[in-house]
Amino acid sequence: MAAEASALSPRLADDADVAIRVRGLETGFDGRIIHHGLDLDVVHGEILGVVGGSGAGKSVLMRAIIGLLQPIAGEITILGHDAHHLDPATARDLRRQWGILFQEGALFSGLTVAENIEVPMREFLDLPDALMDELAGYKVTMVGLPAEAARKFPSELSGGMKKRAGLARALSLDPVLLFLDEPTAGLDPISAAAFDGLIRVLKEALGLTVFLITHDLDTLHAICDRVAVLADGKVIAAGTIAELLHFDHPWVQEYFSGPRGRAALAGKDLDMHDADSRKTG
Repeated sequence: MAAEASALSPRLADDADVAIRVRGLETGFDGRIIHHGLDLDVVHGEILGVVGGSGAGKSVLMRAIIGLLQPIAGEITILGHDAHHLDPATARDLRRQWGILFQEGALFSGLTVAENIEVPMREFLDLPDALMDELAGYKVTMVGLPAEAARKFPSELSGGMKKRAGLARALSLDPVLLFLDEPTAGLDPISAAAFDGLIRVLKEALGLTVFLITHDLDTLHAICDRVAVLADGKVIAAGTIAELLHFDHPWVQEYFSGPRGRAALAGKDLDMHDADSRKTG
């Protein structure tokens, strides 16, 4: 078991190509400790899935990394910068390097899709309105929305379109880091699979590093390079799903080897078989 724990450690070598490094993180509020002694490394260019039971603190961890929650203790390094000890100018420049898609898209209801996409541009850039409109239109088509969606309000969009509009806003400033909080929650299986495919294509095309919180086993199997498991106030393991299947922890075993986990694995095996058949057919 000791060898498995070492192989699945959330801490990588000091010289690893790491985009985000978390050490000894402690978070909490209202007298309750959420994380204690949490370590995690996110490698440049990977899609890291973050999973855990309800109340494990997945969203809290993301909010601590991006500075929406002040940790009690610990260190967070993002793109080589100590994220919580920066002068205002450097902190502002660092925030330009990431985009965030919150649950439900978190769009401003009184703004059109294009105007939502332009919100980060207006905060960080000094561009003519016409150029921002052009860039917003480009982001709309980039995420697979029809061009006319740019003029629509969030209330006129389906759930899947709202997620794509929120993703377009997250990509507004051409970030190198992308944070996704339950991106496929509430979507039907077909829409969820299409969104997964979009994330993978954009990650490859744009060279993104993706921190993805999800409970969707299909998403984990489809697009995640590694998965980090939150339990007991820390990341207890991080690795590929194949590696995690052999990790001896009750929650991990129930999650990945339970009925839903077996169904997701069977679906992935079927997809791989179909792909191989097409190659040889």
